[in-house]
Amino acid sequence: MAALAVAGPLDAAEKVPVLPPEFNWRDYTVMLLHVAAEIEHSLMVQYLFAAYSMGGPQVPEARRDDVRRWQEIILGIAKEEMGHLVTVQNLLTALGAPINLDREDYPWGSDFYPFPFTLRPFSAKSLAAYVVAESPETWSGPKADEVKRVAFESTGQYVNRVGALYSRVDAILKDKDFLPDALFHADTLPYQASWDEWGRGYTRGQRGQDSGNVPTVKSPELLVFGVFSRDSARKALHEIGEQGEAPDADLEDETSHFNRFLGIYEELTAWPLGDQGLVSRNVAENPVTEHRLNESEVAALGAAEVTTNPITDPVTALWGHLFNLRYRMLLTDISHAFRLASPVDNGGVLTGRGALVHRAFAEMYNLRALAGRLVDLPLQQDVPGGLRAGPPFEMPYSLELPHRDHDRWLLQRDLVQASRLLVGQLLSTDPSCAGDPYLIALRESDQRALDQIEHVLSREGCTR
Repeated sequence: MAALAVAGPLDAAEKVPVLPPEFNWRDYTVMLLHVAAEIEHSLMVQYLFAAYSMGGPQVPEARRDDVRRWQEIILGIAKEEMGHLVTVQNLLTALGAPINLDREDYPWGSDFYPFPFTLRPFSAKSLAAYVVAESPETWSGPKADEVKRVAFESTGQYVNRVGALYSRVDAILKDKDFLPDALFHADTLPYQASWDEWGRGYTRGQRGQDSGNVPTVKSPELLVFGVFSRDSARKALHEIGEQGEAPDADLEDETSHFNRFLGIYEELTAWPLGDQGLVSRNVAENPVTEHRLNESEVAALGAAEVTTNPITDPVTALWGHLFNLRYRMLLTDISHAFRLASPVDNGGVLTGRGALVHRAFAEMYNLRALAGRLVDLPLQQDVPGGLRAGPPFEMPYSLELPHRDHDRWLLQRDLVQASRLLVGQLLSTDPSCAGDPYLIALRESDQRALDQIEHVLSREGCTR
């Protein structure tokens, strides 16, 4: 009964999970965790896009402090989604399954996914979808009905709760007949992400410190749990649910994603409609860097249509490609780190795993810096006052890593060299970039990364 209390109640329809055809229980659990990873990844990206779109000179002076505060709150939630994503990878690793950092672009659908993936600027409509996705099962009443109606209008479908998926996973995890204890591999802990490696700068166990960026906003709590047993797996899922999506979440709990989003929604919708429309920049939905640069493409979707907006301005497109590349580098760093055992340093000397963790954090800062450029750059060339581009967040053609350690570092070198080529293209296409402090710093950082990678490739033991 203690374990049941830790995991919380199931949804009404989840009393006894049913095994679908073509699965056994372990494989079904792995599939569900893969879906969970994709959802956490997708939510993180959509929250980041919304936060990056906020602000700008069009925001009335009297509203700017509120907008900046909301932006910091949403960025904090996105960071916490990163912790959820990493913890789900730990669960997969503990079960002996491959990790999943993938995320489909447009379109995709499943009964578990909260709503079709769409990169939208911040608005009351996009916010309504986030509120419903993170809501507890018990949320009801006139306010809930209103927000759910707006979310439906925004997404073209009823928005699913993320907590329903975790209820299904927990219903399986708690039953030894479904998953015997022997399926949880404690010896994978050295390969899993730990809070000591990934929790830098964030509170551990409770929110409460000032974020430092906005005095009234508390810093996010990055949850990263190692998984070595059934109870540790259920504990990890319970903590993820408590922070964002648990069906038994306390409506008065200010730390949940649901309550933070709902608080912003209530503040925003109390403003006059004219002011509400000035909160975010005029950023395009779903910006993409496709080669077909002279048309909008409509992708068919089961419940709604997703329209992409190609970036046709040549300089903006290069910045968009650089953003996509650094996004790929972040995902590759995380995936590669899961192939190497801890620690991150050995007697003060950074290990290969340590270098990858450091570079992953550097890429997070790169993405924020590049997104800050893209929300101010034109989507189309020679269209004064037109849409701004925004960060495209396009998935790479593959996230698969080579089998051999040597070849994984060759991939790392490929990506850094590709970055240097893109920076060179930017400098040749737009001479005004020559003195850009960010590009200068990025080139220096890439050179240090190349030196480090060459050192790893040359060392004894890193062979084909």
